[in-house]
Amino acid sequence: MRPTFPRVVFMGSPEFSVPSLQALSAQYNVVGVVTQPDRPAGRGQMLTPPPVKALAQRLGLPTMQPQKIRLPEAMQQLLDWKPDLIVVTAFGQILRQELLDLPPYGCINVHASLLPRWRGAAPINAAILHGDPQSGVTIMRMEAGIDTGPLISQRATTIAPAETASSLAERLATLGAELLVKTLPGYLSGELTPRPQDEALATYAPMLKKEDGELDFQLSAAELERKVRAFQPWPGAFTSWQGAPLKVQRARCVFDPEKETGLSAGEHTIYQGLPAIGTAQGLLVLDEIQPAGKKPMAGKIFLQGARNWR
Repeated sequence: MRPTFPRVVFMGSPEFSVPSLQALSAQYNVVGVVTQPDRPAGRGQMLTPPPVKALAQRLGLPTMQPQKIRLPEAMQQLLDWKPDLIVVTAFGQILRQELLDLPPYGCINVHASLLPRWRGAAPINAAILHGDPQSGVTIMRMEAGIDTGPLISQRATTIAPAETASSLAERLATLGAELLVKTLPGYLSGELTPRPQDEALATYAPMLKKEDGELDFQLSAAELERKVRAFQPWPGAFTSWQGAPLKVQRARCVFDPEKETGLSAGEHTIYQGLPAIGTAQGLLVLDEIQPAGKKPMAGKIFLQGARNWR
């Protein structure tokens, strides 16, 4: 039987948040869930609930979806829930100081990086994009700054050579949920004392935009290969071909001095039966691509209908 203390409110929205809510609700008294409003999704733009809402409904947990958490009616609902602790995992809205001060044990956050590295909205993408050898999760006590609060616990994991943002997010979501329930007893008892972040080591990962996915072939093939992985599935990496976007689903860098000789950055070629593009250093070989209006396909299949690739 779950204890009645503490009374916990959970705030989260995307798939990344689901394992944390699942683990939390199994061991603690979750009295309410706050998530983003339903949004249009898919080709039909049907109103779709965030994954956290779907789980909260299956668990029978009270849920609210305010447009803004600072609205008076949302704040009143939080007051009515009387939380001792608020747990936040990829909620998607900024929490004001009055909310941070509401629960006696404060608000703690499950963040997908080893803070203070990669504060901000896109830490998973940034870690892959910049070639970090490892990533991880941090449990921190929240304050008004963006991911600047004191650290409670951390756990690291190696970034695999072929890791995408999607696969790393899935692993970190599970890791974060495990660390959350392992950390809470010590935090609530006072045995774990939050420690300040080292500001000298802080880096920032801003929110991504669709246009960030465009590939710049003045960069090296190694940088572009990381970008393809870092932006999978969103915003996606792309270039253009015959005046239309060409999405790059999987790619790799190849260094072949003989093949690169005389090839300019952005110039098309064929490498071992696959489409490839010259870069500032090396070839970007396109293993899987998606032409405009078509489904993803292997690079070799694409070349069968793209006789004028080079």
